[in-house]
Amino acid sequence: MSPQSQGLSRRTLLQLSAATGAGVVLSAAAGAPLAAAAGSRKRVYVVVVDGCRPDEITTLLTPRLHSLRRGGMSYPNARSLAVMETIPNHVMMMTGVRPDRNGAAANSVFDREEGVVRDLDRPSDLRFPTVLGRLRGSGHTTGTVLSKRYLYGIFGTRATYRWEPFPLIPVSDHAPDVATMDATLAMVDSVDPQLVFVSLGDCDRAGHADQTGTTVQVLRRAALRSADTQVGRLVDHLKQTGRWSRSVMVVLADHSMDWTDPHRLISLQPRFDADPLLAGHVTIAQNGGADLLYWTGRAGRRDEAVARMRTLANRVPGVLAVHDPAKLRLGAEAGDLVAYCRAGWRFSDPAPYSNPIPGTHGHPATRPIPFFITGGSPLVRRRFVSSISTSTLDVAPTVGRVFGLGPPRGGYDGSSRL
Repeated sequence: MSPQSQGLSRRTLLQLSAATGAGVVLSAAAGAPLAAAAGSRKRVYVVVVDGCRPDEITTLLTPRLHSLRRGGMSYPNARSLAVMETIPNHVMMMTGVRPDRNGAAANSVFDREEGVVRDLDRPSDLRFPTVLGRLRGSGHTTGTVLSKRYLYGIFGTRATYRWEPFPLIPVSDHAPDVATMDATLAMVDSVDPQLVFVSLGDCDRAGHADQTGTTVQVLRRAALRSADTQVGRLVDHLKQTGRWSRSVMVVLADHSMDWTDPHRLISLQPRFDADPLLAGHVTIAQNGGADLLYWTGRAGRRDEAVARMRTLANRVPGVLAVHDPAKLRLGAEAGDLVAYCRAGWRFSDPAPYSNPIPGTHGHPATRPIPFFITGGSPLVRRRFVSSISTSTLDVAPTVGRVFGLGPPRGGYDGSSRL
């Protein structure tokens, strides 16, 4: 390992070699240690298998994950928060607070200042302190290995060390799980952060395809098997290097998946544009299983318009429910109304052809997620806890518990599961 140059945002670029021999480039915070510290330090690894369903962890399909779940602390009633897509659930894992406090409402939001619908992919989109940054402030080292470009963007420079996803697969804009795990092992070997946050994206990207075809079902299973293999690589490496006995590993998904038939599309924009009051004054941020609805007309007519939007949306086949964002603990970024679709349906806005992706998430049907805690640390016990409905909000308090890090100002919305 050798510093190559002083990088952007006062960070140093490090050229590393993974255990596989692949070249890996990390960026390090200014003043970060440029070598792994020795000693019997506690370590936490948060591993997200993006888009995995609880019923997909089986002895045949994902044997390593299944074994880890059985041997650790399993929470079968774990849930993501229904409106949340990839970014908000990852954000909640590292903050432990709901979107009305952390600023991340959904993957796609309408930016009223810029006047455009955009993805959340900027560090400024995340307003609440993360355990990545809070641990750094208390003298610990942290690292992020996130397979998706926009996840890398929103977490910014909060971790001591971070990997920029590479190579990126065209269209999906994510790095393959093999490359992501290569980077994880290189980070562990070279700088050995005390907290490493890893997100594997292949399962999610394969899950967005049409599951009615045999070939694509095979692709989904292959992605799950690959994720299982990559998690196994990490566990084996931690054991071989003597780290496992001092480690806690939290394994979960940010959401599960639902699939739609081609004709089960919901497009609300044409309905609103056909209404004299709403025409030209409603913008929609489409999030697959959820639509965020924004009134952009005169403020004096907002209440009337929102009531009309709610009435029209509830009449559309496939719409499950329409909610006030505040009642879902969402902030102003979520707009004036949130619409959920029924299982087996998806939103496609502003036009019926806007969302061609059959696999979707973000609605109540995709709330169940796998969530378990494993590792060699004495903190980990073998337990099956069906009485607790845990969620993505519980990751940050759990990490804090390991390191003796107290709650942030205002407290957590989640709880430690150790």
